[in-house]
Amino acid sequence: MELSVYKINGQESGKKVTLDERVFGITPNDHAIYLDVVQYLANQRQGTSKSKDRSENAHSTKKLGRQKGGGGARHGSLKAGIFVGGGTIHGPKPRNYWHKLNKKVKSLARCSALSYKAAENAITIVEPFAMEAPKTKEFAQILSNLKAGDRKVLFVLPANSDNIFLSSRNLPYANVITVDEINTYAVMNANTVVLVDGVQDVLAARVK
Repeated sequence: MELSVYKINGQESGKKVTLDERVFGITPNDHAIYLDVVQYLANQRQGTSKSKDRSENAHSTKKLGRQKGGGGARHGSLKAGIFVGGGTIHGPKPRNYWHKLNKKVKSLARCSALSYKAAENAITIVEPFAMEAPKTKEFAQILSNLKAGDRKVLFVLPANSDNIFLSSRNLPYANVITVDEINTYAVMNANTVVLVDGVQDVLAARVK
């Protein structure tokens, strides 16, 4: 697939790039995408939820009533879960949600997601640029020029740029990452993917 490279003012620069078919032209594997997205979301979880069970609750250990003749169950503690202020029954405990996914599956998922975007004509290539200072309005205008400012956009840089990142931070629809941070979830969650020229070559070089 051949795409034009745009300037930040929205005009074509005259340069064209060819996207590697191994990254942007494969038959997407939906199951690989599913596995990678599930792993990504699971690995974002802190797993720190915690509730007290009856053994951890602070209550008197005095028996509530006599053993027999009360007309009800033989309750022995206010810590029981059926009482207000008692312990939580089967409540959450700290746990680790992280799980592993094979590198080849993750690579397949990433290429599948990018191939979906390429098939939808939702990939834009922009020539490298720099911002002298963090300017949200200026960055929003760049996205608007590229026809990517009204929907969720993933903006992929070849290397970290503090000014570009800070300029995008107050835009809820913009997600700016480096090529090292690109992942299946970020690609699938965006309506448009904007790649700074050169990023496509880095992605192609990583495919084995």
